[in-house]
Amino acid sequence: MLSRFTVLTSHLAPLLADDIDTDQIIPARYLKGTERTGLGEHLFEDWCTLPDGTADPEFPLNQPESSHAQILLAGRNFGCGSSREHAAWALSGRGFRAVIARSFADIFYNNALKNGILPVALDEAHHASLSRHVLDDRKCMVTIDLTQQLVEMPGGERAPFDVDAFSKRCLIEGVDQLGYLMSLEDHVREYEVAHDGG
Repeated sequence: MLSRFTVLTSHLAPLLADDIDTDQIIPARYLKGTERTGLGEHLFEDWCTLPDGTADPEFPLNQPESSHAQILLAGRNFGCGSSREHAAWALSGRGFRAVIARSFADIFYNNALKNGILPVALDEAHHASLSRHVLDDRKCMVTIDLTQQLVEMPGGERAPFDVDAFSKRCLIEGVDQLGYLMSLEDHVREYEVAHDGG
């Protein structure tokens, strides 16, 4: 069971680079496990640590302003590279419920949705506007309204985004694809009884 996603208000953690691939999101050395838990602490590990293993204070996610952020703000083509689902698990494990970017790699986009993370692709103008707000004020709050498919920025500006109807329903109900199918079990039984024997 996933957490329901309807309206999310949070400050953002900005990582405004393009082509952030899944090996940067979660390094390959952590792909041996099949458990979804425990990967959050290794999110962007090769970027967020110094050679001596200590946290890099210059890395945006290590800065106090990013603490407890539930929305990651990235650039173009987020989640490119290999198709590892672990990338979505690591983001979720770090507490992110949404990623806003200019665009996403297709496989990551679908993996995110299946794991309760909303990927929001904004057009260039709205993405640039949001990026300015966040860089000017790291504590500014943004609201993602999945029901209306809108991102509300500081100052009231609203940006629409697309999401397919099935994924939207799953996120709102807090179920993955299997959970959605299981919720129809009674209807399947009724159908089978009504059509038993042809």
